[in-house]
Amino acid sequence: MTKIFLDSGDPKETKVALKLLGTLDGQTTNPSLFAKNPAVAGKKFTQKEIYQEYKKIVIEISQLIPQGSISIEVYADHKTEAQEIITKALEMNTWIPNARIKLPINQAGLKAAEFLVKQGVKINMTLCFTQEQAAAVYLATQGAKKGDVFLSPFIGRLDDIGINGLDLIKNCVKMFKNSDGHVEVLAASIRNLGHLLGSIYIGADIVTAPLSVYQEWRKFKEINYQEINLNQPWEKINIQHDLTKTGIDRFCADWNNLVEPEGFEPSTSSM
Repeated sequence: MTKIFLDSGDPKETKVALKLLGTLDGQTTNPSLFAKNPAVAGKKFTQKEIYQEYKKIVIEISQLIPQGSISIEVYADHKTEAQEIITKALEMNTWIPNARIKLPINQAGLKAAEFLVKQGVKINMTLCFTQEQAAAVYLATQGAKKGDVFLSPFIGRLDDIGINGLDLIKNCVKMFKNSDGHVEVLAASIRNLGHLLGSIYIGADIVTAPLSVYQEWRKFKEINYQEINLNQPWEKINIQHDLTKTGIDRFCADWNNLVEPEGFEPSTSSM
């Protein structure tokens, strides 16, 4: 069954999501989400202060979801080397007992991941946009325990450039279907209900979505499965539904609007 994560850097949203859904399997954070948190938005900090604020927020989230997985992202730009990522990752991994360290899928990030999984650090490889990147994550983290590695393919950002992001989720799930299971596919950059339900249907191990998407999801009532005897006359089945009646009425009205009334004679212009 697909696990449900919240994509947010705000503990207040965690509380709302827990009330809405009843439970959460985890939460994903990143620098962008952290920057949107009202506690830090619009303010300036030293590097040390930023990490202190990030740690404080992560601890609060962890306390709300103590049995869940909390993804914490290491800041790394294009110049950050693997050893620097490793050092920061090991420090951030001590912040909470249920930490999951997020790393970018680039050369330095993969080198860091290769080392960290051997130390028992659970990781989330983020910013995945190709199946090749997914394969590299799998190969770099071989030997990790089942579920110790999350792979986060981004749906919405691929959609933004005219590529079907859900196809990447589908291809990653297919590629790992007969693998050793140490990498789990976490569908990320979910923008709408279609992304969410599509990822679940495809078989993503985990989905992470913003609160707004879950709120939209919960607006719809579920249709429960019915045990119906298929060895009985159809006349015994209750086939009534208001929308069926309304649909027939609407189709007929639209059709009849095209039909001329009987006895109607169109006017002819005089010569």
